[in-house]
Amino acid sequence: MGMTVLAMIGGLAILVTGAEIMVRGASRLAAALGVPPLIIGLTIVAFGTSSPELAVSLQSALSGQPQLALGNVIGSNILNVLLILGASALIIPLVVAQQLVRLDVPIMIGASVLVWVLALNGTLGRFEGALLFACMILYLGFLIWQSRRERDKAVKDEYAAEYAEREPRSAGRTVLNVVLIVAGLAMLVFGSQLFVDGASTLARSFGMSELVIGLTIVAVGTSMPEIAASLLAAFKGERDIAVGNVVGSNLFNLLSVLGLTAFFAPDGIPISSTVLSVDLPFMVAVAVACLPIFLTGNVISRWEGAIFLGYYVAYTAYLLLNAADHPRLLQYRDFMLLFVVPLTVLTLGIALAGELRSRRANNNSEHTLNS
Repeated sequence: MGMTVLAMIGGLAILVTGAEIMVRGASRLAAALGVPPLIIGLTIVAFGTSSPELAVSLQSALSGQPQLALGNVIGSNILNVLLILGASALIIPLVVAQQLVRLDVPIMIGASVLVWVLALNGTLGRFEGALLFACMILYLGFLIWQSRRERDKAVKDEYAAEYAEREPRSAGRTVLNVVLIVAGLAMLVFGSQLFVDGASTLARSFGMSELVIGLTIVAVGTSMPEIAASLLAAFKGERDIAVGNVVGSNLFNLLSVLGLTAFFAPDGIPISSTVLSVDLPFMVAVAVACLPIFLTGNVISRWEGAIFLGYYVAYTAYLLLNAADHPRLLQYRDFMLLFVVPLTVLTLGIALAGELRSRRANNNSEHTLNS
């Protein structure tokens, strides 16, 4: 048991380090080739932070453990919103950019619903995987088109400070960056193999399904780059980055990670009745919940962050009770569905109604002044 845990920790460390090295090399190489910093941030870095999820999911699927891959993606998306945004909002209320509310969050909701609909036949196969990844390509194309039309100097300066080339171009530097990319990819492959093998052994040792291990331990492990980036951004006061990082990562997980995994899995990804009736609906509900919470003042307040965290704890508790076949599972589920969820919906509904009334009043005031 001890060796299994050590192997998982070692695999995770190699995985995260490999992702960091690969992103650094790819970003510098792109900057040296003249790629604008804004596009580097929106594409290479965004892919890089999701590369641990991609490596682990692909490794799981190719090793004949597709449930681990599925649990990894669903668990990561739930964790990103509930745990990362919840914890970040408790540190400091998070600012939500208008573009996220108008565009990115609705796309994230649409992608979540699309995955759920595609999974209804009981399998995510090669066709569904290709469709999801095609949506990713379209989204990336839109981001690049939109970034070329960006006129906000503050946004451009922020990306330039983070991703612009800071070193002289030379053949030696180019070779070094290529070596970093190759080394990072090799570490991703090796680290993911260690981590997946350890997770599978752990699941068997505790008598838990690979799906539950994927939804919990593997999801937390592969989300470490997002956790670190968002919490660090919150501590530094970069409150918009924390939110954008989560929404972007969720989209990449659904369209790219799950799409590629379903495409390359030899027999596709089988979807159990539990995933269809509990985990996927919960993931969709979490995505939908972002809209009213983000809309209220375009800020995620501390009490809203506490709601997110509370639901993550409640969901994890449900998974563990279900895995243990606990006799109180049905009472716990009924309590959540009949009391906690309706109370939360009512609270958010009242807050959203107040926000909409306030906006309507402000618009009327502006209209009166202009008249």
